[in-house]
Amino acid sequence: MHDATILRLTSIDKSYSLGRVLVRALSRVDLEIARGEFTALTGPSGSGKTTLLNLIGCIDKPDSGAIELDGRDITAVPLHRLVHLRRDLLGYIFQTFNLVPVLTAWENVEYPLQLRNVPRRERRERVGRWLEEVGLLAQAKQRPDQLSGGQRQRVAIARAMVGEPQLVVADEPTANLDSDTAAHILELLADINTRTGCTFVFSTHDPALVARARRVIAMHDGRIAPLARAA
Repeated sequence: MHDATILRLTSIDKSYSLGRVLVRALSRVDLEIARGEFTALTGPSGSGKTTLLNLIGCIDKPDSGAIELDGRDITAVPLHRLVHLRRDLLGYIFQTFNLVPVLTAWENVEYPLQLRNVPRRERRERVGRWLEEVGLLAQAKQRPDQLSGGQRQRVAIARAMVGEPQLVVADEPTANLDSDTAAHILELLADINTRTGCTFVFSTHDPALVARARRVIAMHDGRIAPLARAA
């Protein structure tokens, strides 16, 4: 039986050096995320949202404090030893899409499965299913430069989900999209969360995305603000 909590951060501190200046990005952050949550991180630029997502996504390490992911204490595990955990447990969606420009939509979605040595027949089934889920099976052979911004983000969503992650981390997933396209992407993410039970944690300035979140965590000056909303 899985613990109801997929992520637990305790007393997290994180600072960066900018020349001779030490910038405190996060200060004494405590956070628990339950399985299946659809959670928005909000706050002004510089409030610590992206830094927190980088820690949640095992892309960076805290200066102090503890991180527990899927029941495992990963605080002291070096980043290079978290490669398999990131690959097998997590999915990522970026505001700049981060697709490989020389690969087709199909190949971009398939790539994470190739890294995991998933058999060809299973790769074909999963990639086809997720491109159909995001409405892009007809564009499977097109490269990113042949797709609109919304279509690129749909490919990125399919790529994030094809590995069947338990937790998806999304940094401003609608930031580079017009309002209509952003609304469609928002609906897609919420639908995937509902149907699959995959946990989503995303940062956003988009009021529509905040309104759709089932939990809202406000950040200010590297801390979680007292006001938070949960459905």
